[in-house]
Amino acid sequence: MTTPDPAAVEAAASAIVDAFAATDAERYFAAFAPDATFVFHPEPHRLDDRAEYEHLWAEWVASGWRVTSCASSDSHVQVFDGGAVFTHTVDTSVQTADGPESYRERESIVFAADGDRLVAVHEHLSPFAG
Repeated sequence: MTTPDPAAVEAAASAIVDAFAATDAERYFAAFAPDATFVFHPEPHRLDDRAEYEHLWAEWVASGWRVTSCASSDSHVQVFDGGAVFTHTVDTSVQTADGPESYRERESIVFAADGDRLVAVHEHLSPFAG
């Protein structure tokens, strides 16, 4: 195994943020392994695979949800043999059927090396308490 280049981790995370900001489900979910898990503080339980999250995303979109902006700041990369952890602060604005909403959260994305690319295997969102 090899240790990923931190710049490659930053690029992989940026691709996820950019796809999310565009509400581009195809591009967004392509960055995650099928068995990736997701922990989002507003959700009542862990999402145990990508398909479960894709289903939830589709429900959000059907209800009128879409991302209007998403910006990453204060990023930090920790690399290790075969993968990496990316953490950052994320400011997100969305449009919902009830109107606009904005959030500031902390996020961790765990990446695993998959051949010549990094694939996200876990995502965790927490409220920003700063």
